[in-house]
Formats: sequence, C-alpha cells, structure tokens
Amino acid sequence: MVRSTVMRFSLLFLAFLGLSSTLQAQSPAPFGAVPSARQLQWHKLKYYAFVHFNMNTFTNEEWGHGTETPDMFNPTQLDCRQWARVAKAAGMEGIIITAKHHDGFCLWPSKYTEHSVKNSKWHNGKGDVLKDLSAACKEYGLKFGVYLSPWDRNHPAYGTPEYNDVFKNTLKEVLTQYGDVYEVWFDGANGEGPNGKKQVYDWPGFVATVRQYQPNAVIFSDAGPDIRWVGNEDGYAGETNWSTLNRDKVYPAYPNYWELTLGHEDGTHWVPTEVNCSIRPGWYYHASEDNKVKSLEHLVDIYYSSLGRNGNWLLNLPVDRRGLVHENDEKRLMELKAYTDKASHNLAGGKTVTSNSVFSKASTYAASNVLDGNRDTYWAAAKEAKQATLDIDLGKSTTLNRLLIEEYIALGQRVKKFSVSAWQNGQYQAIATGTTIGNRRILRFPTVTTSKLRISIDEAKASPLIGNIEVYNAPELIVTPVIKRSKEGLVTIACPRTTDPVITYTTDGTEPTAKSPRFSQPFALPSGGTVKARAFVDNMKRASSPATADFDISSAKWTVVSTGGQSPGKNADRLLDGNSDTFWQQRKSTEAPTSVVVDLGETLPVHGLTYLPRQDGKKEGIVYRYAVSVSQDGKNWSAPVSQGAFSNINNNPVNQTIRFDKPASARYLKFDILETTVATDATVSIAELGVLTR
Repeated sequence: MVRSTVMRFSLLFLAFLGLSSTLQAQSPAPFGAVPSARQLQWHKLKYYAFVHFNMNTFTNEEWGHGTETPDMFNPTQLDCRQWARVAKAAGMEGIIITAKHHDGFCLWPSKYTEHSVKNSKWHNGKGDVLKDLSAACKEYGLKFGVYLSPWDRNHPAYGTPEYNDVFKNTLKEVLTQYGDVYEVWFDGANGEGPNGKKQVYDWPGFVATVRQYQPNAVIFSDAGPDIRWVGNEDGYAGETNWSTLNRDKVYPAYPNYWELTLGHEDGTHWVPTEVNCSIRPGWYYHASEDNKVKSLEHLVDIYYSSLGRNGNWLLNLPVDRRGLVHENDEKRLMELKAYTDKASHNLAGGKTVTSNSVFSKASTYAASNVLDGNRDTYWAAAKEAKQATLDIDLGKSTTLNRLLIEEYIALGQRVKKFSVSAWQNGQYQAIATGTTIGNRRILRFPTVTTSKLRISIDEAKASPLIGNIEVYNAPELIVTPVIKRSKEGLVTIACPRTTDPVITYTTDGTEPTAKSPRFSQPFALPSGGTVKARAFVDNMKRASSPATADFDISSAKWTVVSTGGQSPGKNADRLLDGNSDTFWQQRKSTEAPTSVVVDLGETLPVHGLTYLPRQDGKKEGIVYRYAVSVSQDGKNWSAPVSQGAFSNINNNPVNQTIRFDKPASARYLKFDILETTVATDATVSIAELGVLTR
C-alpha cells in the first residue's frame, strides 16, 4: 500500500514537472538585457521636477566658485510645501533637489563641511531644506530625490583620497535621515578644488553607498548604473532610443555624449534614458529670465520628444530668491497640465482589436490585452515572429492625431521599426512611422478621421510584446512667433508651420493683444528695446503664447578688424550678422590666445558683452575661458575688464552674458578665447557677439 502511494505521488510529481516545463516553454523568453525591479518601478513614472535651488540662486551664477559665505544663502519666504503643491497640481510625480552643487554648499546641516545651512542666517542656522522638502513630498504624495555633485570647490580635502570618504559620509547623511529616496542624481563634473587639484572619484564606492542605504533608489549618471543622461539639456530624446547600453564602456563625463541619445542597440545592460531640461534658459533662478519661460508650444514639443520617446522627463523649476516657484513658471506649468489633460483622452479603450499573429491561444497573450489599460498584461506575437499587425476597430468614424504604444519591457526591448495606417477609401493608408518603442512611444501625425487603425510591427529583434495602445485627438497649438533682428537693425516676426496667422506685437513692454499693432513688414529698432509678439488664428479667437525678444544696440556700424591675430577671414561677418544659425570658425592660434577684435564704429558706453555659441548641435570650438579688453584706437588695450569661464556651456549652449564690474568707454573690443570646452579642440567658434550698452 505504501509502495503504491509512493508510486502515485511520483507519477503526479512527474506530471507536474512536465506541465511546468510545458507552461514554461509556452511563455515568451526574456530577450537581451532586461530591467531590474527598481528600474521597472522608475519606468512607471513619466514626469517629475528638478529643483535647482542653492547658493547659486543668491549669487546669480550657474556654477558657483566655493568662495561664497554661508550667510549669502538667505531665502525670505522659503516654502517647500508650495513647491510640492505646484508640482502635484502640474501632474508631476516627484521632486529632485540640488542638495549639493559644485560650490559645495549643503542644504542640510552636514557634519562634514562648514559650507552649509548650519552656518547661514536662514533660520539662524537651524534650518534644513531637505527635511522640509521630504516632509512636503510625503504630504502631497510625491517621490523625493536628491542631486549631489561630487565636485566640491570649497572642501579643503577635495583632490585627496580622504575626500572620497567625506563624500560617502555626506551621501550617508542624506540617504539615512529623510525617508525613502527614489532617485540619486550624480553629476559627473570634475574640476579643481580650492587647492587647485582634481579628484579621482570613487564611483564604485559612491554607488555601493547608495545601494547600502537606499537599495530601491535608481542611480543617474552618464553611465547609470540604473538610468542615463540623454546627451543634451534641450529636452529631446532620440527618435530611435534603446534602453540598453554597453555600460562598461561608458563613464561619468563620457565624451561621446551623442551615443547616450540613441543608446546601444545590443547593449549589455538595461540603462534607460532620463531627459532633463529647464523651464528657462538657465538652471538656477535669474531675474533677467522672468520673461524667458519656455512657451506652452515649446514645452508640449518637449513633452512628446521626451516621455513620448522612451524617456522620463525631468523638468527643472529654478526656485527664486524668495524660496518659491516663480508665478511665471507656475502659470506655464498649469497651462501645460491643462493641455496634456485634453491631449490624453483615450479613444481606443474597450474597442475591438485583432492580430494576425499570437503566441498561443491562451488569453494571457491575446491581442485584447493592448486595450485593457493594464500595464501587467500584454499581447505576444507568435514565437520567433519578427513582423505582425494589430487591427483596432474604433466602431465609428473617429478623429485622431496621436498614438501611444508601449512594449512589455519586463522581457526586454524588441521593436526596431513600426508603422500606423488608417482605413481610408476602402483600404489602409500609412499615416505615421516610428523606429524604437520601448517603455513608451507617442507618435504625432496630421489629424485624420477613420474607423479602423492598423499598427504594423515591421521589424523586431525578437517576437514583439506590446502592453498598451492608446489613441488621442490632441488640440492643435499655434506655433509661437519667432522674433529676429538683422545686422541693420530691422526686426522681422514670423510664425513657422502655421497657416496664415495674424501676428500682433508691442515695443513698450506690454503684452500683445488682438488690438495691438499688426506685423506686416520689418520695422527698424537699431537702438534696441523689447519686442513682444503673439500669433492669432480663427478670426483672432485663438492665440499663441507670447514671444519676447530683448535687443541692445544693433551691429550695423560694427566690423571685425581681426580674428586670431590675422586679417578677418571670409566668414568673419557671421560673428555680427544677427543670424544665430550661422557661425564663424577658425583654427586656434598656437602661440597666443585666439582673439577677435571688433570696431564698434563709434565710442560707446560698454556695460558688457554677449556670446552665443554655435547652435548646430555640435560642440567643437565652444568658448570656455575668456578675457575681454577695450580700446579707443585699436592699438592700446586696457587690462581685461572682464575674465572668467562660462558655466555648463557645453551642455547648455545658450546665449551668455558678461557684465563688466563698471562700464567702459570704448570703440574697440577684444574677445580673447583662452580655452575651449574641450582643450584639444583644433578650432574656436562663435555664432554671435553682442554689446551691452545699458
């Protein structure tokens, strides 16, 4: 009897093993590198805030010098609950704060430096920004993250082996006192400290510290190890964007930054993209940028080009000197939220979908899973299939212009190419194409009315697995006008890609309305001023966001006298042509700094200079360190009236402003390029030079 029972048990056990083996064989296998549990949690997010608020807020810098005194940090109305309230209302899911930037100032009372809030006037040295913010995030249901730069231009130990232990202890403080941290953001910048030395960073030790104290936190850097930089600070991921990377090849401050935009198709590790940009030109608050908040149209374009291209969007809010998110930034965030709410109403939920290929008859892999709104279910094409189609019957004629599609990434990223077709005139007609999908892809296409859609997986590296598809009809936006001024001082205003808009403008600082003067032909503004413009359509019923441009004196009388100590080359006029799309480029001087000498044509009270780097997306020859001198005759030059370095210009090549300590009366200006952002560059380049006369 015992023997019979044992035999039956054995047979049942063998049958169970056989069934398990069969079920396993009938499940799609993982393909390539796959995400970890912490990465999958991060992938559920879309959009969260970067808050750049620290010593630089009060010194009007982008990169501080470490020579600031703690008393300079003194916000008058600091309210982290206001930050959290704004972020939550904007639809954001978390906040990452610059707890420590390159200048070394810490927003919490650190035991490991004197350069912190403990020695500031704010709250008599008893304040703790991280404590306030972590509590506010918890109250509003937001995730809390921290940015820490290992570069420290203040700490006396920087540049020695001891400093790596200091930084690890600093990390421990932050990661053990403020509750759960969902992301640790490491900046790879590495410059000189107060002793003139650079630090050899212990990256493995830094990562291990995070893993020890916040094991669920994802770690950001160029090389991850969990999430990577997108390769620019403009907010744009690549049309093709692989979540995989050859991680052992990449490291913080990796010079081939363009590889990070696309990722590596057959990468060894899962290191997806985070897309970071600022709502203003700079990362820290500058009062001069209060009217330079990105337009709604610009932010919407970034929205689709970041989280719509297999990335998460980290949008920076530069908290002001009061300690508040500025009202201009808050207003634009709410406009964006209102738009994305309207643009994300799913028209395909609950509709009928069929496929020409399925992994098995089990409902686990049915085509219907792509429309059930559940991220944990998916459709799987037949084993080893590299092409397949999904047909969605919308049930009636439906107007649409957006399609969201998501792969089931827990088993890897597979799709290389796909397309969308609409049923028109008795057949399917192509309306959009894409390359990679990954965690999330949103395709934009001209508005079409149709009753059926076909999504074709045209090329995949393995059997495609699609988790979710949604269809929207997003409101069309009017493109913001572009304001330009020529070398001669003539202002033009145009609205690209918009059909026959009416453009109105002002030059007195007021906001343009439907009743403001209409732009019909270029007008002269040689002495400078502020121009604001807005585009109107639909009989003046719908308007774009306003555009603003500030101009100083025009370059009509200016000439380039010499470049690099030579007679001006044939392209030297590009320095002063008023066209940001052109640039001058010349080989570096090998014997002395490369210099550009400009004759202003008359003596002017010069308050400063502006420098615009090349705007073609390349970085060769961008100026880093500079010196400016003035002259009345072009022969006898003053000592430098200004010299320094452009902070973060390589990653954020926006117009740079150099303000002199005091105005200089000058007819000639000499701009010395002492160093480019990449010391080994063979050339220097300039898109535009300008002069500030007030």
